[in-house]
Amino acid sequence: MKWYNVFNKISLVFHALGSAVLYFIIEAISRHSIAAAWSYMTGRPLVFLYNTAFIFTTTLIAYLFRRRCFYRVLISIFWLILGIINGVLLMNRVTPFTGPDLHLITDAFKIAQKYLPMAGVVVACILLGIAVLFLLWLFVKGPKYKGKLKYRYNLPLVLAGFVAFAGLTQLALEKRVLSNYFGNIAFAYEDYGYPYCLATTIFNTGISCPRDYSESEIARIQRTEKNLPETRDTEHPNIIFLQLESFFDPELVNFLNISEDPMPTFRKLMKEYSSGYYKVPSVGAGTANTEFESITGMSLHYFGPGEYPYKSILKETTCESAPYVLKNLGYSTHAIHNNEANFYGRRSIFPNLGFDTFTSEEYMPEEDQKNPLGWVKDSILTDEIIKCLDSTEEPDYVYTISVQGHGAYPSEPLLEDPEITVTGAPTEEENNQWEYYVNEIREMDNFVKDLVERLSEYPEDVVLVMYGDHLPTMGLSVEDLKNKYLFQTEYVIWDNFGLQKKDENLSSYQIAAEVLDRIGIHEGTVFRYHQARRNTKNYQVDLETLQYDILYGERYAYDGENPFLRTKMKMGLYDVTLDSVQLVSAADFTYYIHGTNFTPSSEVKLNGEWYDTLYLNPTTLMINGTELQDFDRLAVIQRSNSSTRKALSKSYDRSCYALFDDNPWKLKRE
Repeated sequence: MKWYNVFNKISLVFHALGSAVLYFIIEAISRHSIAAAWSYMTGRPLVFLYNTAFIFTTTLIAYLFRRRCFYRVLISIFWLILGIINGVLLMNRVTPFTGPDLHLITDAFKIAQKYLPMAGVVVACILLGIAVLFLLWLFVKGPKYKGKLKYRYNLPLVLAGFVAFAGLTQLALEKRVLSNYFGNIAFAYEDYGYPYCLATTIFNTGISCPRDYSESEIARIQRTEKNLPETRDTEHPNIIFLQLESFFDPELVNFLNISEDPMPTFRKLMKEYSSGYYKVPSVGAGTANTEFESITGMSLHYFGPGEYPYKSILKETTCESAPYVLKNLGYSTHAIHNNEANFYGRRSIFPNLGFDTFTSEEYMPEEDQKNPLGWVKDSILTDEIIKCLDSTEEPDYVYTISVQGHGAYPSEPLLEDPEITVTGAPTEEENNQWEYYVNEIREMDNFVKDLVERLSEYPEDVVLVMYGDHLPTMGLSVEDLKNKYLFQTEYVIWDNFGLQKKDENLSSYQIAAEVLDRIGIHEGTVFRYHQARRNTKNYQVDLETLQYDILYGERYAYDGENPFLRTKMKMGLYDVTLDSVQLVSAADFTYYIHGTNFTPSSEVKLNGEWYDTLYLNPTTLMINGTELQDFDRLAVIQRSNSSTRKALSKSYDRSCYALFDDNPWKLKRE
């Protein structure tokens, strides 16, 4: 073991070199390219050195133990596994591995096959097993430090290393080598490195307690709202928010040549109704954060870098929102999304935002309305919005989230005869991406046209607020855009009862307060604050304090209580019912299951077990292969379209009675 003794004498040098090599491997895995990792290392050397120092600092704890070799290898394997996890995830999604993903670690094996084929899962388990056995062998048989452990020296030196790294982090932030605000978390990981960004998303979350936070400070902030008029005591209009996925004006891109206007309807509406630029909290991704700001009136700027409140604080508590405020005025509140219910955890989060119903893709009737990438087309949303308005006598608040414009956009031409052609991008692959995107924007614009025409004929007053949630994932820079700003889309406020046109630029956390102000509603702590304080001194400082109080503080704004109870949200507007069962073929025991509100996500359970089900139409499902007995129990379940395939809602269990013709749940033998 003489070599090991020599190694120990100059081990810090090897630590540094080993950390650099390990970090390079991690970035190569994350970027799926050695060349990309090399370009990153040479293009951003200070960031590379910082993240190397991060890994190096974590290995210093080895000096507190005799089995230094074991702990060095253990820490290296830990970092390597984190890098592999990130690399695998980025093969299947845009968002890298973040702190909030750690909360889902218990579900890792349930969703592993979403990111790896079964063979990959098996290989991963084998490699993990080999690593564990190797570590056990190394712990028992590996070399040990033979010298005397001088904790009075070693411990202060290790602590000094951590303190020095903390100082290095602060210096890097001050010199703008690093950033503590992530507009696009995927881009942030590429710019600032995986170790730093992962640690930031783990430890820097929530809203820090403001220096002057106190009950008297909240009272002072709220006194500024008392000049607002009372809410109008009149019949209130229906309010529809339509958040359009990755929707923005491609004609704002300097280098593109587009054969015709891809969004003539939206552009026309902007000229005729209140409109402007819409400042959003993210670029290329982060739909749920634009959604959070638009629903709650709270700014993401005060949360941790890249944080999703849907994955953090809103899993723990309810939050003041437009649905809660409007429910107190007699509104029914609905959410609609033409994607699966559990995306961004919406199914569990929306009850904490005050929604009464949530209609997701699983409750929409048509399966074939999908674009070439498999996203459900937005045209399906028109009927769903009208259904919400028709479902109640009282006014409705409907928050609709579209998905058709979602990336990633194909670099190969998918459209055989595109309605709009695009040139001007640096490469042919990018031209293909833009051409696909622009044609999706045209279809989304056609959906807007159809929706506005339908609402124009609706017999009740309606306000329709439309905007894009963020720019598309196209690697745009500020220099590429005519408006010179990446965190900006456009909005329009359409109505059918003659609101005055008022053009101004708004942030997504201001839009709800502005709309409510236009229709004479002055309710809600946060919305009243925006209505009274926008564009005044200390507006942002006081907003941060108010948000902290509501979500993390003592709730002085509500006299120390949380007035918002989690709603008993219903999945889908209408119940799925099971009405009867009809024997179609005795040869193979084929049965029609008759009922209401079936969709392609409906599946039969027979005696508590899933049964292969074929969707025929909204009133008929088909099963076959097993003879149903008189007292077999059937239920129709709406199953999530996510990889977990969890049950979202179900009909009542019913028995198959063969003998009683007057029983509505009978088994009809025909």
